[in-house]
Amino acid sequence: MAVDIRQTMTDPHLFGGTFGADSFTAWRALLSGFYGLQLDTTETDTFKGLTGRPEAPTVPHDELWLAVGRRGGKSQVAGLLAIFEACFTDYRDQLAPGEVATCMVIASDRRQARAVMRYISGLVNENAMLRRMVLRENSEAIEFTNRAAIEVHTASHRAVRGYTLSAAILDEIAFWHVEGANPDVEIIAALRPALATLGGKLVALSSPYARRGVLWTAYKRHFGQTGPVLVAQAPSRTMNPSLPARVVDDAMKDDAARAAAEYLAQFRTDIASLINPALVEQATRPKPKELPFAQGIEYYAFTDPAGGGQDEFTVAIGHKDGDAVVIDAVRGLRGSPAAIAGEHACLLKSYGITCVTGDRYAGRWPRDEFQKHGIHYEVSELDRSGLYLEMLAAMNSGCVELPPDHALARQLVALERRTSRGGRDTIDHPPGGHDDLANAVAGVVALCRTVTVRVKVAMVLRQRRMTCRIN
Repeated sequence: MAVDIRQTMTDPHLFGGTFGADSFTAWRALLSGFYGLQLDTTETDTFKGLTGRPEAPTVPHDELWLAVGRRGGKSQVAGLLAIFEACFTDYRDQLAPGEVATCMVIASDRRQARAVMRYISGLVNENAMLRRMVLRENSEAIEFTNRAAIEVHTASHRAVRGYTLSAAILDEIAFWHVEGANPDVEIIAALRPALATLGGKLVALSSPYARRGVLWTAYKRHFGQTGPVLVAQAPSRTMNPSLPARVVDDAMKDDAARAAAEYLAQFRTDIASLINPALVEQATRPKPKELPFAQGIEYYAFTDPAGGGQDEFTVAIGHKDGDAVVIDAVRGLRGSPAAIAGEHACLLKSYGITCVTGDRYAGRWPRDEFQKHGIHYEVSELDRSGLYLEMLAAMNSGCVELPPDHALARQLVALERRTSRGGRDTIDHPPGGHDDLANAVAGVVALCRTVTVRVKVAMVLRQRRMTCRIN
């Protein structure tokens, strides 16, 4: 006899000890509705409240998009759904010889992927019946005796191709900033053909973030609408009443805009993308990645120092070509800051540069390290946001030439403009992202534009003096 999702969550011989608790009442109603099970009166009211739909469902859905606050139980449910699709649905009569029905769980990075896999492995191995079904297991996959498998992947559209999928479960999709200009769009496009053979389910779970990306698009199109795509939105404590109210209250006091997204599941209105991906594409030269030194050109350099860790110690070099700014080279390295300063100094000297500009990061050590190699370090007059605004203006005017550097392009299109309550704009990378290369390039653009302005002002003053002498 087939086991449905409600039985999977409530049967004491399966996962009733965890998902049968009162704290998962809302989840049971939502998932039962997603799979087209009949709902009782209480479940129907819960389902309507979560989905904005006027009626209870009568048939299963193809896709489930969840905008749920932090600590709402999303990762646990992601693990549950992966096991349900892999172990309680038999796809063998639809598979070709040697083919495996794979349930793919995709997370934003390796750390998150490992965390989800640990949870899935724990659920499987704590259940005697499921444990007997395991054919082989490692840190990234579990294969079962029914020709089904669960695999975890990081967010890459290349990694999902070539599979026959029974389900795709996308964890924290609103925070995928790892590949390409629109990684979530590219991955969804790659997944749908892989799901088509088995009629697999697509499930996306995330705390909401900015009003962009596929989660926001799905919410706008399908929330409250009848159809095969089900969208739900719920605060953390609606899906997990055991979360203490003080956690949410304290977060609201610290930063209401952030907490409204993280715990109340509201898409943020104070965040917008800074640079249109089309601008970056138009500004990027086909090749080469680095332009060689040329006599007669005055070069400028900007550095974004890093003291180790995940950030790169970057440097960019560029020159003026009329009103345009050409970025000749951009490099980023991780490791010993002192050694990297030496390598960057050699690069600067190869372009005839003896002075580099950077921010105030880490006090005097960048100045001292560059000075050891005969490079003077000047502190930028503009902060990070000011540099990016200068670059945006130049790119909007078509006055920037960028090298064909994929990491740089990713960082530029991921930049965000945040507006505070006082109306002040700040620009930075998204949570978990980086902007080390982008910051160095923006610094060069700002330097060149400042020099251009100074030259034009000097020319105007010179002309005025000459006019005064004639008169």
